[in-house]
Amino acid sequence: MAVIRLTKEFSFEAAHALGGYDGPCREIHGHSYRLFVTVKGRPSTDAEDPKQGMVIDFGLLKRIVNEEVVARFDHALVLRTTTDPKLLEQLAARFDNLVTVDYQPTCENMLDDFARRIARRLPAGVALHALRLHETATSYAEWFAGENG
Repeated sequence: MAVIRLTKEFSFEAAHALGGYDGPCREIHGHSYRLFVTVKGRPSTDAEDPKQGMVIDFGLLKRIVNEEVVARFDHALVLRTTTDPKLLEQLAARFDNLVTVDYQPTCENMLDDFARRIARRLPAGVALHALRLHETATSYAEWFAGENG
């Protein structure tokens, strides 16, 4: 059976600030993110398998990405853990969905984080192939497994 790629699109809203950046993105601002997740594998050929003919059930892929990415980042304020601790404390006291990450929360770094989170949850025989994260309608970053070991 041929190797098949499947892609599912997700969306979430999030705000971030790029601490230390020398442009306007150092200010808190938000994006309507669109995440495209592409996996690959061989469809099941087992006649007894209820998922016969599928690489992965789209419902399972949806659950994995929603749990690992969307539920965590949707309507969150994403800041680097190196942000002033007093400020983080004040924000956490006021807002329920403050996410701190150990990287500068750029589109590029978020993709790398998402790739690790998603890949570790995929079932045997299914591999993460690519991710595309649109930060705006005209700007996106891509991650490819073949280029990332």
